[in-house]
Amino acid sequence: KMGNSISSPAGRVPLDLKSPVPSDIDVAQSVKPIAIQEIATSVGVLESELELHGRAKAKVDLSVIDRLKDNTHGHYVVVGGITPTPLGEGKSTTTVGLSQALGAVLGKKVVTCIRQPSQGPTFGIKGGAAGGGYSQVIPMEEFNLHMTGDIHAITAANNLLAAAIDARMFHEATQQDEPLFNRLCPADKTGKRSFAQNMFPRLKKLGIDKTDPDALTPEEKLKFSRLNFDPAKITWRRVMDTNDRFMRVITVGQGPAEKGHTRETGFDIAVASEIMAVLALATSLKDLRARLGAMTVATSTVDEAITADDLGIGGALTVLMKDALMPTMMQSLEGTPVLVHAGPFANIAHGNSSIVADQIALKLVGADGYVITEAGFGSDIGLEKFCNIKCRYSGLAPSCAVIVATVRALKMHGGGPPVVAGKQLDHAYTSENIDLVTAGAVNLTQHIENTLKYNIPVVVAINKFATDTDAELEAVKKAAIGAGAHDAVLCEHHAKGGKGAEELGKAVQAACEKSAADKAEFKFLYPLKKTIKEKIEAIAKEVYRADSVEYLPEAEAKIELYTKQGFADLPICMAKTQYSFSHDATKKANRLREIVSQITESKGIPAYYHIDVDTETGKILGLS
Repeated sequence: KMGNSISSPAGRVPLDLKSPVPSDIDVAQSVKPIAIQEIATSVGVLESELELHGRAKAKVDLSVIDRLKDNTHGHYVVVGGITPTPLGEGKSTTTVGLSQALGAVLGKKVVTCIRQPSQGPTFGIKGGAAGGGYSQVIPMEEFNLHMTGDIHAITAANNLLAAAIDARMFHEATQQDEPLFNRLCPADKTGKRSFAQNMFPRLKKLGIDKTDPDALTPEEKLKFSRLNFDPAKITWRRVMDTNDRFMRVITVGQGPAEKGHTRETGFDIAVASEIMAVLALATSLKDLRARLGAMTVATSTVDEAITADDLGIGGALTVLMKDALMPTMMQSLEGTPVLVHAGPFANIAHGNSSIVADQIALKLVGADGYVITEAGFGSDIGLEKFCNIKCRYSGLAPSCAVIVATVRALKMHGGGPPVVAGKQLDHAYTSENIDLVTAGAVNLTQHIENTLKYNIPVVVAINKFATDTDAELEAVKKAAIGAGAHDAVLCEHHAKGGKGAEELGKAVQAACEKSAADKAEFKFLYPLKKTIKEKIEAIAKEVYRADSVEYLPEAEAKIELYTKQGFADLPICMAKTQYSFSHDATKKANRLREIVSQITESKGIPAYYHIDVDTETGKILGLS
């Protein structure tokens, strides 16, 4: 039936749970996906609003939002975590497991909203991001690899813009003023010149309202045609969705045709592109076009911001990104709908899936339904940016926050030996040690306190591992409740699917209902009218618990420049390590005096040794 509960797809079958839990890919391949049309229909998407990409995934048209504009939003739940170990604490798995519990076990309307993974981590040590065990998005191979091509579209758009920057710099360096203007506005067969459509944003920026190129004065022609890039202040780099350390720093322009106009630049990982952040924050095609055109790519020799629209390329970027604006619908192992969209990293970008995916989901589930969206890493990174950036632009307010914690991570924060991916865990992590758990609980406490500052009720999901003892788990629960959490619940969704997160689902329901009854008012950490430094210090002191903030000369210069360019009223997107509240991943204390974040954006140890294909069956092997 429809209404308060989800209409169960006809193809849904109970999970065949095995112990020990097989590999993620073996579990995923043991379940045949339900036809995506059935999944979409079960949550109220019309067939005309789907663009099929095979049997198990489909793009969802944004017209759903307009059709359901009068629908009341459902409960909005964000999933974050404590400061993780390099192994991860199962946040994506919990996001999917909670959705399976609410939808397949408790019978509620639910949609999961998560990010598309980068192929960098997928082929590196971290692996994919489909969840794990019996709480996954399927087909996990399609989810973790190309999916519907959104990241490829971002790569194409980003690199088109990079090429346009270098081409424009070359022509400005090698052309006199008149020939440069004539190259931009070439005469047709009759000798008449005209402006291309995408040139008008720059003309408007310059205060030129003329539509005939020949009507411009020599001074206006000069202003229009010369962007005057400062080569040392070009911020736009090329991207690829692969970990390739030798491409991080490169020299371009070494061919003979470039006449010695070389410069040093490099490649970032594709999901670090500003275009990925724009995709995640755009609310419509019109908004996407405006945001792409407004992207600052460089600074001129007189410290003016140079944008994509100054280059006349905003429209072309939008054409490349148009289809990527639609979220992709997939499904969990238990047949609950999943919207996959955008994939910015939380340690360098804002680390959340798209606004439009959440908007679509909230309209689909209706007043009594649930939308579960995931924020990258902990409350100091992804959840902070979810609240201060994403919610600020979407106008949406969360009903509840789930913080995922593990005994293993708390032991590490309590002074346990380093946890190193690929190496066997120290005995301290596989035997009972209440003192380590209690000492590390300060990390959980700080994440809870951080989240409560936004006036969001917190439910702690304690991911239970086989080596955890009852006393250790009870210590975590006691610390969570003592720090102000609404509830703290043991979870076994990795081994048991939705049934293993049933109590978490009930706790989230109760927290959402209490939030609604209390009419809790969501709060931002800072108002936009504050200065850049005041906003940085609000995050550093309130979230990281810094005593003070010291700025390097380079940071002082950039703050002055960005203020001069008119960017002082924007929210702050911090780049910092995910492995500590401080700037130093090796420090587990909860105080710091200085913030200096240096993050290598493309990194990873290859996992491609394990990934292959059975050439007889076409079955993918070894993906995690």
